[in-house]
Amino acid sequence: MATLASIDEVRPSPQPPVEIAVPAATAWPIVLALGFTLVFAGLLTSVSVSALGVVLGVAGCVGWFREVLPHEHEETVPVVPDEIRLTTERRTVERLQIPTHELRAWLPVRTYPISSGVKGGVAGSVAMAFFACAYGILKVGSVWYPINLLAAVAYRESTRVPAHLDSFHADTFAIAFLLHGLVSILVGLLYGAMLPIFPRRAILLGGLVAPVLWSGLVYTLLGLLNPLLASHIDWFWFVVSQMAFGIVAGNVVVRQASVPTRENVAFALRAGIEAPGISPPRETGERRQ
Repeated sequence: MATLASIDEVRPSPQPPVEIAVPAATAWPIVLALGFTLVFAGLLTSVSVSALGVVLGVAGCVGWFREVLPHEHEETVPVVPDEIRLTTERRTVERLQIPTHELRAWLPVRTYPISSGVKGGVAGSVAMAFFACAYGILKVGSVWYPINLLAAVAYRESTRVPAHLDSFHADTFAIAFLLHGLVSILVGLLYGAMLPIFPRRAILLGGLVAPVLWSGLVYTLLGLLNPLLASHIDWFWFVVSQMAFGIVAGNVVVRQASVPTRENVAFALRAGIEAPGISPPRETGERRQ
């Protein structure tokens, strides 16, 4: 009767594999990424660029799926064993000290209040309106021309008769005033939220780069949605007006007093609710609201 020791001697020891199968290399993910990039780049350039991006994106999807369906494409690579020997000259174990009071970094550390974005949006809207009205006076001879064009975004009837673009209309003026004010304040709030994330050259980004990208997007979309309105716009003056808004709004926002971010503050303080042990004690004689 064989003993356990003799059985272990007869059993062969497992040998490491000489080759292993790994997924085959493919370029289809790069083709898919290039296709998506061209799709969005076409929004700022031309529809043909987006069309090429769609073709490459579809080809990338099909090609990538065919790499795994109906069978996975694999290739074998040789296994080269490498003997790793860990050595150290230390005689003691180093302990990493981890602070328990703060384990997460909150970025940005400081931000701008909502009021700064509103102020920046209002100031930027005034600068933008100044250049737009200057264009109407210098190029067309009517200060109402850019106002009526702005109202045409929501009220297309104002562009049906081109002669009406040079005269004052109370309904189009009200629509343009509300639309311009609302969009300017919303963009100002966006500036107040985004500029702290870019501490370096924030005015360059908000006053030059962002307006140019926004103008290119508007040019592409407006040419598809309302070609008649797009034909009445002087795009050079449009970009100048957008840049004036960005520079003025950005300067107003960054000049406001910043406040610490409140993500790491307790919800009771953020919501304005008193919480014992969290809110500071009231002064003696202070009246409750």
